[in-house]
Amino acid sequence: MFRPKLPDMPTLPTTAVTPQQIQPSAPSAGRPLAPFVGVGVGAVAAVAVVGIVLTALLAAVAISAVAVAIAAVVLRSLVSNAHKR
Repeated sequence: MFRPKLPDMPTLPTTAVTPQQIQPSAPSAGRPLAPFVGVGVGAVAAVAVVGIVLTALLAAVAISAVAVAIAAVVLRSLVSNAHKR
């Protein structure tokens, strides 16, 4: 009652294989293998935007690191001058 009914297995047609069917045909030299029409503009724009954003983030991190280093040097100088007095 609750068992699914499976369809009958179809029989596949049998064909004789000749040596010409075994060898793959080479693509013609004038035709591209994978045409990328319509993908180019969107993909280039996406890569450019991602590259610009990542570069800006890297620059922000570098500038922050330099600012922290300068602040550390200034604070160290102030603390060392206070101990000398």
